Amino acid sequence: MQHRIIVLGAGYAGAVAAGRLAKRLRREDVAITLVNAEPDFVERVRMHQLAVGQDLRPRPFSEMFAGTGVELRLAKVTGIDVDRRTVTVTEANSAEEQKQELTYDSLVYALGSSWNTQGVPGTAEHAHEIAGRPGALRLRERLARLEGGQPVVVVGGGLTGLEAATEIAESRPDLDVTLAARGGLGDWLSPKGRRHLRHVFDKLGITVHENTAVTGVEPDHVTTADGTSVPGAVTVWTAGFAVHPIAKATALEVTGTGQIVVDGAMRSVSHPDVYAIGDAAMAMGPGDKPLRMSCASGIPTAWQAADGIAARLTGGKLPNTPLRYFNQCISLGRKEGLIQYVTADDRAVRAAVTGRFAAFYKELVCRGAAWGVANPTFGMPTRRRPVVRAGQQPQEAATANAEA
Repeated sequence: MQHRIIVLGAGYAGAVAAGRLAKRLRREDVAITLVNAEPDFVERVRMHQLAVGQDLRPRPFSEMFAGTGVELRLAKVTGIDVDRRTVTVTEANSAEEQKQELTYDSLVYALGSSWNTQGVPGTAEHAHEIAGRPGALRLRERLARLEGGQPVVVVGGGLTGLEAATEIAESRPDLDVTLAARGGLGDWLSPKGRRHLRHVFDKLGITVHENTAVTGVEPDHVTTADGTSVPGAVTVWTAGFAVHPIAKATALEVTGTGQIVVDGAMRSVSHPDVYAIGDAAMAMGPGDKPLRMSCASGIPTAWQAADGIAARLTGGKLPNTPLRYFNQCISLGRKEGLIQYVTADDRAVRAAVTGRFAAFYKELVCRGAAWGVANPTFGMPTRRRPVVRAGQQPQEAATANAEA
């Protein structure tokens, strides 16, 4: 019988994991099913570009996984029973809500995250988000209707907030753009990085409210903790991410925020037949610090999980590649960028690259990430060993592979 592998979610992490598994394992031994609600890959790191009217290249999964043996199921995940090893899905484009149950032997959970309202009153009703394509398209439509001189407030001073504020200000210099940050502007960056960030914000005319907590969102303004009202005909909320809630409703061991607790191989500590990757996983990096939710974390965790599954099924060597960071790549519009070099545990060092070259570097990183998802098996050495069957020893599988 084939070993049934189901991958839930086809963002950066899920799509990469599915493609890597297809390269590592033989089709006659495994059946790989990729479940995703949308038919094409979404470049999440470019949602701020989509929101201001730029068009992104379509990347259909039907083309990306053609000939790989990966079966694509366009469906929404509505339930998981980790004790029965089943996943309940509803066809994404079905007129009737007909649920189907899929059975797995190994599960890769990569459902990712969405925006986090942080429970702030009025956010869900009045703010826009760019954590996904539907939200970015709604913001795109709203910005297109704004007349010159109207105020736009971006809440959140992290990477997403910086990129959204600068992209909007550059593409619509007729708008009055404001950023509200809970801390200082780029306070985690090196001195060089902070100086450049302030230079770009000043050049683009972005007003910054530092050390400011937003406590309420209304249709035409936000309210801060000290009672200040900041005008906003449009509010863009970028204050963090929240993981998909399904894992929290299962018997999996999860954190208080719903992330699945995993070991160094991205394997659930409570259910060894489940692997969690990307934003959905509580994975520890260098310095025993949790990996941050990002593409930079998602792709390496996908490699780790796929290689771990392949090794366990074939009797191969388990991966032991440390997960670490090298830099933070920040686009500041289409003409400016910031590449902040960091330690393995993501702390800024003195070195940073700024300006047009940094913007070009960031663009290459984005293109490379998308290309890697679209070509998940390109350039990878083929190690398609037979799967170790019940009662078979790992060395028997290795011998069979050598004979093949």
